[in-house]
Amino acid sequence: MNEGSELFRSNSNGDDDYDSDTVNQYAGKNLKRADRIYGWGSASTGALGVKTLVRPEKHQKTRKVQLTPLKIEIMAKRKLKVKAMGCGYGFTVFACEDGSTGQMHVYGTGLNTDSQIGYHEYPRRSGRVLELLIEPSEIQLPLQNRSTRITHVACGRAHTVIVTDGEGVFTLGNNSLGQCGRKIIESEIFRGSQLVNRIDFKEKIKQVVCGQDHTLLLTDDGRLFACGLSTDGQTGQGHYECVENFEEVVGDVKGEKIVQVSSKADTVLAVSEKGDLFGWGNNEYDQLEIVAPDETQLHTPRHVRLRPDVGPVKKTCTAGSTCAILNRKGLVYTWGYGILGRGPTVDRSAVPHVIPPILFGNTDYKTGDAAVTDLQCGLHFFTALTCSGDLYTWGRNRLACLGLGHVNDQYFPLKTHIPAEVKQVHCGVDHAVVLCKSFV
Repeated sequence: MNEGSELFRSNSNGDDDYDSDTVNQYAGKNLKRADRIYGWGSASTGALGVKTLVRPEKHQKTRKVQLTPLKIEIMAKRKLKVKAMGCGYGFTVFACEDGSTGQMHVYGTGLNTDSQIGYHEYPRRSGRVLELLIEPSEIQLPLQNRSTRITHVACGRAHTVIVTDGEGVFTLGNNSLGQCGRKIIESEIFRGSQLVNRIDFKEKIKQVVCGQDHTLLLTDDGRLFACGLSTDGQTGQGHYECVENFEEVVGDVKGEKIVQVSSKADTVLAVSEKGDLFGWGNNEYDQLEIVAPDETQLHTPRHVRLRPDVGPVKKTCTAGSTCAILNRKGLVYTWGYGILGRGPTVDRSAVPHVIPPILFGNTDYKTGDAAVTDLQCGLHFFTALTCSGDLYTWGRNRLACLGLGHVNDQYFPLKTHIPAEVKQVHCGVDHAVVLCKSFV
C-alpha cells in the first residue's frame, strides 16, 4: 500500500469478512504526521485564538476558561505552518510560514492594550483601535526581504520581541521601562501605537527571553545582552537603573559560554556550556539564597555552586518565586517559594531538591520513554516534557493553566492528556500553547 489508508475487517478465524464488527485501520507508507497546536487556560482574553470561546455560535455559551487541551485549527485552515511561538500576559504570538509562498508572517491574538501584538483597527480606517483580538491577526512588520525568516519570538507582560535571521530584532508594545530596547519617552501612550522598533543586532541570536518588563538576548557565541526594568537587578548590569538599550550582562557570566537562560518574572538563571548555573535578580523568596543569603536583590550575576550530585545542569526554568533545573541525568530539582512539585506540605526551600522521577512516569519498566527533556514555566506553574512527547504539569492552577480538566492547584507533576506528541511548550501567566505532531 503506497498511500492513503485502508479499512480492513476480519473475523475471529482470520478469514476475510467485510461483514464482521472488527475494524483494523492501516496508515499508508506515505502518510505524513501532521502538525497540531493545542491550548488551554484563560480563554476570555482571546489568547487561545479560538473565536468561538469568546464569541460563541448559536446555542453555545461563552467559555472563560478552557479546562483541557483544545485543538487550535485556524493556522492549519489558513495553510500556515507554525515555526515559533510566544505567550505573554493574556496574549499569544505565532510566527508562521505560508504554505503556498514560503514567506513568513507573524500573527497575534489576545490582549492588545499596549499594542504588544501590533496596530489593529476595525472597521478599517475607522480609528477604532482593537485592544483585544479573539483570533490571530497579522502583525505588520517592516521587513525588507521576502525571504527573511523569523527565528525566535518571546513575550513579556505587555511587550513582544521578534528575532529574524537577517533583519535584526523587532520589538513592539510597552517600553515605559526600556524593555523594547529603545529610549524611554516620559508619558508615552502605547495604546493604538503603530510603532515597530527595529534593532540592528549584528550577532546571531540563539534565544530570546522576556521577563515581566525586561528582555534578554543570548547570542550564538554564548554572550548575554539585556534591557528593561532592573529594580531587582534583573538586567545583570551591576546597578538597579532601567536600561534603554541592549547592554552586555556582566559579572560571573562574563567569559563563560552561556547556552540557555530563563526568566519569567524578575529572577534570572543561566546555564553555561560546562553545566554551571548562574543567577541574578530578585531573591525575596530564596531563589538565590545559595549565593546571596543576606540580599533581596542581586544586580550582578554570580556562579551558583550546586552540590556535586545535583549538577551538571542541562536546562533551567525560573518562575515568579520558584526555580527549577533539569540536570544531565534527566533529574528535575526545584527550590524557592510556592508549589515545588513535591507535595502539599513542601512550599519553601533555599536549596534544590529532586522531584522523584517516578512522578514523570519513570519506572523500572519505562525508563527511556519517560526521561524529562525540557522544562518550561509560567508565573506560578511548571511543565516537564518527556522524550516520548508526554507533558506533565504542576503548580498554581489559575484559570486552568495546567490543562488538567479542573482549576485546583496541583502539588506534584501530573500528566496532561494531549492526543498528540508534544514537541514545544510555551507558557503565559494563565494559559499555555503547545506545538505537537499527530500520532499518525
